[in-house]
Amino acid sequence: MRALKILVVVMGVLIVGGTVGLVVLLVQRMGGPVAGARWETALDQPETARIGGIAATESGIAVWVTRPDGDRVLLVDPKRGRVVGEIRPGR
Repeated sequence: MRALKILVVVMGVLIVGGTVGLVVLLVQRMGGPVAGARWETALDQPETARIGGIAATESGIAVWVTRPDGDRVLLVDPKRGRVVGEIRPGR
């Protein structure tokens, strides 16, 4: 009878430990990008274009680009790493 009690306790500990391990794994995988992760994107601008400034917005990153034909602000989606919009000053 004593061996059965020990076996039940050991199996109970294994079940609890396995469940905790599974929950920890799920939380890690559902979290945001891993620290140190990076993305690259091409802004598809001419060689003479220069970045005049960068600012964070609620939904992404705004990049101020100075070009010979006029300045513009490119809106970049950091989740996808691509340009999703462009703002040009009115003339």
